Amino acid sequence: MSVKLSNAALTDLNREIAIPKYDRSGLSAGIVHFGVGNFHRAHQAVYLDDLFGAGRDHDYAIVGAGVRDADAVVREKLKAQDWLTTIVEQEATSSKARVIGPHIDFIQPGDVATTLNILARPQTRIVSLTITEGGYYISPATQEFDSAHADILSDARHIDAPKTAFGLIVAGLARRRAAGVAPFTVMSCDNIPGNGHVSENAVAGLAELVDPELARWIRANVAFPNAMVDRITPATSDRERATLLNKYGIEDNWPVFCEQFRQWVLEDKFPAGRPALETVGVTFTSNVAPYELMKIRILNGGHAAIAYPAALLDIHFVHEAMADSEIAAFLEHLTEHEILPVVPPPPGVDLRAYKSLIARRFANPKVEDTIPRLCFDGSNRQPKFILPSVVDRLKSGGDVKGLALVSALWCRYCAGATEGGKEIAPNDPSWDRLKAAATQARTNPLAFLDMKDIFGEAARSPDYVAAFSRALKGLWARGVRTTLADYLAGRL
Repeated sequence: MSVKLSNAALTDLNREIAIPKYDRSGLSAGIVHFGVGNFHRAHQAVYLDDLFGAGRDHDYAIVGAGVRDADAVVREKLKAQDWLTTIVEQEATSSKARVIGPHIDFIQPGDVATTLNILARPQTRIVSLTITEGGYYISPATQEFDSAHADILSDARHIDAPKTAFGLIVAGLARRRAAGVAPFTVMSCDNIPGNGHVSENAVAGLAELVDPELARWIRANVAFPNAMVDRITPATSDRERATLLNKYGIEDNWPVFCEQFRQWVLEDKFPAGRPALETVGVTFTSNVAPYELMKIRILNGGHAAIAYPAALLDIHFVHEAMADSEIAAFLEHLTEHEILPVVPPPPGVDLRAYKSLIARRFANPKVEDTIPRLCFDGSNRQPKFILPSVVDRLKSGGDVKGLALVSALWCRYCAGATEGGKEIAPNDPSWDRLKAAATQARTNPLAFLDMKDIFGEAARSPDYVAAFSRALKGLWARGVRTTLADYLAGRL
């Protein structure tokens, strides 16, 4: 027997499935969240569900807010099940399901009036974001806010009817300022170095185009805490929906399957108030940067390292890539010899133990994370996850052969076909540009490095250029496996 997920059906679920231990009708909104995707629901929402279940802070429920057409699809699927989500935590030898309920509404994308009204409410104390690395309007090379982007210029001209998350935030803050209401805190939960600073630059940068005085007020009064967030959360497909139905008897329009591990390190800057998340496992600190750097370079950098060789070898799942001895050895050698030396350890953290933990998480066969997901949006991810390690290695006098090989593998991937001849579907907002540059780079590697908005300082280093060129030529001439073997043997 199956049960269609809803408030009324919660008590009909298998008793082994955890359900909210609190009265959802008693929740009230304290958080507006942009980007109600899988990661947000498996991470921030799970922590809040734990907190509400402990009888704490029921005035910090979440209202989703959408700005993309895709948000409307998610909204309709969640609305049909009273905003509930089934979370399935998967480990190699175990699996458990829980239903969470901290979301109480989701504003229709394009409903500017309703969004601004709730942003202006004094009860809204936090506005959080999971809009992906590419959603912050920053230059990949300079990491500065791109105030000339067409979306930003449009919002600046029409701030009464904004279309971006940042336009809505600026307009909401302007209303609060005019009404004498204290500003909410803007909390990024995206994998970006200094995500709080990046958010501040985006919000204040747009405000500067609207009203310089408003921008000064924002910088002086609005808190933008930095955060490190971590949980491997694949995309949902019909496979996950079918698994949930067959194993647990739940019909959920958009369940989330993820690993058991989760981590959240957060800067304690919430002048408008915050939920007591430290009671459910969140680490609050005055300095998130070491945790953030460790995660971005080792985990996210590691994802990039295994993604492109696996894709070129027609490997679909991440755990299958980790079962490939050459790819696993490449990740191990690269991390140990080129990434760890430029990662200062956070207090009390053993980086080698963390590296081993990451490798075990990647190898988890139950998560079924996919290689195409890791390959997505390389033009935004390489400058954040790989190239900063390149720059730091060059400054310290270290070699960058493995890091250059990661980017060469990305270039080879962008040429559009695997080694088996399978066409690679567009997997980047800049795909046409990347494919054209990668095609030219087959005979002239500099054609790819000439994308200076991506490669920045690294492309000015003769050592990096030489290492990238050797690696790319090797990939085209001898293939992925031989090139990986050459790198591991010190022949590259």
